[in-house]
Amino acid sequence: MKAKTEPTSEFFWTSGADGRLRLLKCSSCALYFHPPAPRCPHCRSSDVAPAAVSGVGLIESFTMQTAVDGRQRAIVWVRLAEQDDLRLTSELVGPTDQLQIGMRVAVEFQQRTPEVFVPVFRAQSG
Repeated sequence: MKAKTEPTSEFFWTSGADGRLRLLKCSSCALYFHPPAPRCPHCRSSDVAPAAVSGVGLIESFTMQTAVDGRQRAIVWVRLAEQDDLRLTSELVGPTDQLQIGMRVAVEFQQRTPEVFVPVFRAQSG
């Protein structure tokens, strides 16, 4: 059974199958943007398409959340390396005891259905 996704964001949820994070990029002004939209928020061009990004960045903000099962989750706001104003909200996986603003992270994917891969981040050393 195929997971139901919105047509404008389907590429985002399925692109993790090959381990690459994809966001929309405008062919007219070269702006990456998220969340997905039919037009570039900068130049209003409709010439936008999914493009792979490095998936590395820095934590700009975070909060700790207690999940329904009682475990602590770190929700992070990550500034991606490709562009100063390109950010993604996600979860930090792995140890959170050293979590801090400015921490380097890299994307990983958690497969939720045969087609859906949720991007999460893991702290990187150095």
